Amino acid sequence: MRMRQLGRTGIEVSTYCLGTMMFGPNGNPDHDACTRIVHRALDGGINFIDTADVYGYSETEQIIGRALKGRREDVVLATKFNGPVGENPLHSGSSRRWIMKAVEGSLRRLNTDYIDLYQIHHPDPHTDIEETLSALTDLVRSGKVRAIGSSNLPASEIVQAHWGSERRGLHRLRTEQPTYSILNRAIEREILPVAHRLGMGVLVWSPLAMGLLTGRYRKNDAPSSNARMHWVPRHLTDPRKLDAIEQLIPLAERTGLPLTHLAMAFATAHPDVTSAIVGPRTLDQLDDLLAGASTLLDDAVLDRIDEIVPPGTGIGPLDVSYQPPSLTDTGKRRRPGCERAAA
Repeated sequence: MRMRQLGRTGIEVSTYCLGTMMFGPNGNPDHDACTRIVHRALDGGINFIDTADVYGYSETEQIIGRALKGRREDVVLATKFNGPVGENPLHSGSSRRWIMKAVEGSLRRLNTDYIDLYQIHHPDPHTDIEETLSALTDLVRSGKVRAIGSSNLPASEIVQAHWGSERRGLHRLRTEQPTYSILNRAIEREILPVAHRLGMGVLVWSPLAMGLLTGRYRKNDAPSSNARMHWVPRHLTDPRKLDAIEQLIPLAERTGLPLTHLAMAFATAHPDVTSAIVGPRTLDQLDDLLAGASTLLDDAVLDRIDEIVPPGTGIGPLDVSYQPPSLTDTGKRRRPGCERAAA
């Protein structure tokens, strides 16, 4: 497995990062099976694991903690905070109050005394970014966290965070974790250039577009009844995305590759992508992804992908991707009726 620098942290990580969202009650509830997946990933050269305190209702972190027993020092371990942990409204967000409690919970569940990369899972429009960065800086200085990062932040908020760090002498966000795949290339327009200029590492999630780039979902097939279809229904039935899949499948066949290998090789080919997160639910799925790790796409294949989905564009958002209030809150997009006329 090829290693790459994680931004300017001095940390080397594998080009594939093991994502663990499917470990636990929302994916694979067999803890022993999940442990075998972790061990196979480590044996296959992956040294980077990403999880979050909300995955599996916090059960996922426990699985990872047990799986890494005796191997913790061989792994760059990343987790995230911000999402709701339970029903108490105080147990979520990016306030200092919650961060200081959330990190202790993650450390306990992960059975470790430090986290290599602690990430803001989603933007928090209710909390000043400098409040968040101040708390995270204290965690770095205490030794509980080695580096800090973000996930799903718009480019403008990444820049704002860096301004705040410079102004206040706080630790900087060292990484960003956005969604990126052949079908979702919007980060090429602003987020990747900003990350490059700021020296940030980028670990991308859902390079297989929540399963669409496995080829399992086809344009003329009847809708599936599986759990994922109920979870992300618009994404998996979007006719524009399915049209693109129908063009990508023959491209993969002509190239002599499974579609999954084509998709993963595309995600890791971008010079500003450090690592692509793979999220296997089974050992067979992991083995398939590892088998394609050495896939190299030539310029002709990448040019054809550019024709199908042009650079910097996306074919509709993921159902589960973050959307800022400026898009979701109509009150932020429409003046009161009495003020809308220009004259």
